[in-house]
This record gives sequence, structure tokens and C-alpha cells, in this order.
Amino acid sequence: MKKLILIVLPILILPILFQTIPTEILKLKTFDSLIKQQEPSGNFVILNITEDDVEREGGYPLPRKKLADIQMEILGKGALGVGWVISFPQADRLNGDKDFARSLGYAPSVIATFEDGNENYPKTTGTVVKGPDVNGLYSTGVKQNYYLYKDIAQGVAIAPTEIDQLVRRIPLLLKTPDGWAPSFGTHVLKSLTGARTYIITTNDNGVQEIAVRGIPPVKTDSLGRKWISWVETEETNLQEMDVNGRFVFVGVTANGVMPQIATPVGLLEPHKIQAALAESILIQNSPYIPDWALALELLILIIGVLFIWFALHLLGVSLGVFTASVVMTITGGIGYLLISKGLLIDVTWSLIAEFIVASVAFYLRFREQYKLRQQIKKQFEHYLDPRQVKKLQNNPELLKLGGEKRYATYLFTDVRGFTSLSESVEPEQVTYIMNKALTAQQDAVQKYDGMVDKYIGDAMMAIFNAPIELKNHEDKAIKCAIQIQKNMIELNKELIKEGLPSVAIGIGINSGEAIIGNMGSESRFDYTAIGDAVNTAARFESSTKEVGKDLIIGQNTKQKSKFKLKLLKPIKVKGKTKALTIYTYEKD
Repeated sequence: MKKLILIVLPILILPILFQTIPTEILKLKTFDSLIKQQEPSGNFVILNITEDDVEREGGYPLPRKKLADIQMEILGKGALGVGWVISFPQADRLNGDKDFARSLGYAPSVIATFEDGNENYPKTTGTVVKGPDVNGLYSTGVKQNYYLYKDIAQGVAIAPTEIDQLVRRIPLLLKTPDGWAPSFGTHVLKSLTGARTYIITTNDNGVQEIAVRGIPPVKTDSLGRKWISWVETEETNLQEMDVNGRFVFVGVTANGVMPQIATPVGLLEPHKIQAALAESILIQNSPYIPDWALALELLILIIGVLFIWFALHLLGVSLGVFTASVVMTITGGIGYLLISKGLLIDVTWSLIAEFIVASVAFYLRFREQYKLRQQIKKQFEHYLDPRQVKKLQNNPELLKLGGEKRYATYLFTDVRGFTSLSESVEPEQVTYIMNKALTAQQDAVQKYDGMVDKYIGDAMMAIFNAPIELKNHEDKAIKCAIQIQKNMIELNKELIKEGLPSVAIGIGINSGEAIIGNMGSESRFDYTAIGDAVNTAARFESSTKEVGKDLIIGQNTKQKSKFKLKLLKPIKVKGKTKALTIYTYEKD
């Protein structure tokens, strides 16, 4: 499971590195939904030439003489300047170009050019590049305006679309073979401030920011593009002409004249898009994609994925799922916080990747836990009370596989005279008697929360305080021995009724430390206990006939037991140099 992450992680990184279409669209849609709408600056107003205006003037295009009148009326209403997001590539049929060109010179004015891909590049403007020479977004060529407007400021009304065909980023400047040419919205601000040059700050990644005198530097992406804040700039028309103290963006909204361009806020005409660009330049916390965005997105993904993977691997299913949920919540919170601060850092794919990893890790962990529970059930269902097996399945950590040192109480039983019993009855009857005897003993062990470790022919070994911790396990073992004796009395009555010989057993109990866990070979092992305390319990059981008692209890068990036990004469057992103190239980 640990090695699998080395395969999964690189696969999840690829969509970010190669900016696949689905992830890019998801990223852009996320930005659209989380970017807060900004308030307009109050420096601009949009003037729409409507369908009614076009009909009133007898159709489109409007005569240049009429446009000159509109220009003068706008200025007369107190406008700071006028931006005509309309191009004028041909001469006016009514010879109004001189009048219109003259009117444009009375105040800061900008007219538009539109790209047509003919490699007739727009006129460049003065620029100062601070940093390495870099490439930006290249112009494909524009449809030039009529020569009478060559002295009027001109900007490229460009609105490139993203991968989903929506406009979100517009270059402030376009690269040409001769230098840099301004986009329309950028040139408006330069005209208003009277600045003569653009200052382009670059780094090894590309364009970093663009500035003009009087306006704070504008952060851009590496291609010099500005993310647009779609503010609701105030609009007016030729009848209202509410333009006082603001720069006016003039455009046509009459049907079929200007194309409508898809944006995250709907279809907009070019003059509204360029107004939004100018507004965005003035918004100080306007969102942008920093050039280190990709590195941060990768870092968030890698940290989140690895944390979730190892949390589910190390903490278990329940706590792991909780931790994964917390990590995903934090990831989403980081993304929301960064976007709200204007840093367009995408975490949507990171969240998807975290969910994928969490699902895979959860499945693998669940499968591992399920297999472990089945293994526990298979290993202990015949030796533990079902309630104890269920407890182990729900808490596998209670069972430390591989062996651990633990203080427990060990109980051994053995059928006396088994050899003579085998000789006196048929083999089938021997099997029947032994099954009955061992069942009676196991019932007692399970009743007092012990575990039947193994059956060895006619003998049984049980452990108290493993694999589950058991309080007062010394007393539990003694109670179990007493119950075994009672069960054997009842069994013997049943056997005698069936014409079968009765059974006598000896029981040895001792407490002490031993190594308890899975013992054996790599291909075959059993859960058992190994240690001197275990051997001593077995020796006690084998000494019962010699001592003349059915139950022998060791000194360690007696010390922590609440039972009143009878002291017997010390005995020597195999493997011990000193005689051992022993006890038995006799009912008063």
C-alpha cells in the first residue's frame, strides 16, 4: 500500500503539469464562481448607441459629421475624454472625416482598431522594459483606420477567449515585430494621465507587471494579460448623456452591428469589455494569476495527497476518514481564501485528487481491515466467547501480532487414565467422550472470558488476559476451574446413563509473564503463549494425580486472587531445582 502512492501521485500531478482541457475549464469555472464582484471606480461611463439611435439616423454607419456632433456634445456635458470602441477603416461617404478627426483632438480621445490577421501591425508606443527581454501575446495584425485619424490615439480592441470560449484575460500590451502596442482599455488610461511610456517589469518567467505614470503598477500573468473584474459600470445613452466628470466608452448596441462576445457574465459588446479592462486596471485588489501559481498548486496537491494517504494507512479507517475530511476542508479553505485575496490559485484538482486518493486508500485500508477481521474470526472463533471475538474484530489493535510479553494466567487440563479409557471402549466412543469432555471444559473457559489456546489430544490449554485484557484474570481462571469440575460432574452423569465410563481430569493453574502471540513458521502459525509460567502451569496439571488433588494453583495466582485457597505440601516439578508452593480450592 505504501508503494502504491509512488504510482498514484505522479499520475495525479500530470493534469496540472500539462494543463489538460478538463482541469483548465474546471479551474476557470471555479474562479468565475468565487471571485467577488468589485464596485465600479466611478471614473468611467458607458454610452450605448442603441437600435433606436441607428434607426433615427437612417441606418448604420452613422455619418462622421454626426459622430463629431456627439463627440462635442459629450465633451460639453463635462466628460474627461471619449473612447470610441469603433474603427473607421474607410473614408466617410459624406466627407465628415475631417470634422470628426478635429473633434477628437479637443480632449483625450481613443479610437479602436480590430485584429484581422493580415500582419499589418498596429502602431507601437513608447515602452521601457525593466528586466530580461520577454515575449508577450503577439498581435496578428489589425485593420488600420483611415489616414486622417493617424494622429489620434489608437488602441487594439482585443478580447481573446479562454479554452472554454469565454473572455477572462486581456493583454495590456501586444507584442509586434517593432515593439509593443497598447490594447484599447490600457491606452485610455495612458491618455488620461498624459503619460508617454509604459514601464514593463519582467522576470525569467515573462511579464510581471505593467505601469504608467500616475497609476499603481498592474500585476499581470507572464504574457502580460490582466484578469478582468466584471464590474457594473454605469451606462447612459445619447438622450440622457450623463457623462460629467468621467471618461466615456462609446459603442454600438444596435442589433447586428457589433459582435457580442461571451464572458462569464454573459454576452457583451466590445466597448463594455474594454470599459471592464480599464476598470480592472484601477482596482487595487483585482485578481491575478501569479507566475508561481503552478508551483503552489503542485505543492498543495502533493502535501494534501500524501497526508491523506498516510493518515488512512496509519490511523485506521474511522480516524483516517476524519483526517482526510479535515485535510480536504483545509485545502478548500486555502483556495477560497487565496481567491478572495485576489490570488487566483486553483485547488479544485487538488480536491479531486485528494478525494481519489482518499477513496483508494479507504478501499485498501477497509479491505485490509476486513481481511484482518476475517483472520481474527477464523483464528479465535473456536476458542473465545463470540463477544470477545467481536471485540477483537472491532479493535484489531488489541491484538499485537508477532508476540508480546504479557502477564497472564494459564490453565491446563488433562484426562486421567486416557490410555486405559482408550483400551476399554471402541475408538468411536473414545472420540465421543473426548469431544463431550473438551466441550464441557471450553464452555467454562468462554464463560469466564478466557481463550482456549489449543487442544493436545486429551489435554486443553487456556489463557486468561490474552489476547484481550481481563481484569482479575487470576480469579477468572479459578472460577473457570471450578466450573469445569461442575461441568464434568454433569457430563459423567450423562455418560453413565449411556453406559459409558466416567471421566476424571486434572487442572493446573499458574500466573506469570510469557511471550504471547502468533508462533510458528511463516506458512503455518498459531496464537499461543511461551514461557516458564506456562510450563509451570502444565507441570502443576501433571502433578495432580501425585498430589491427590484435581486442582493445583501456583503461588503467583494465589497472591492476586481473592479466593480462600488451601495450602498444600510444596512439590518439585521438572525443570525446577526448588520445590514450589502450591494451593488448591476446596469448597467449605
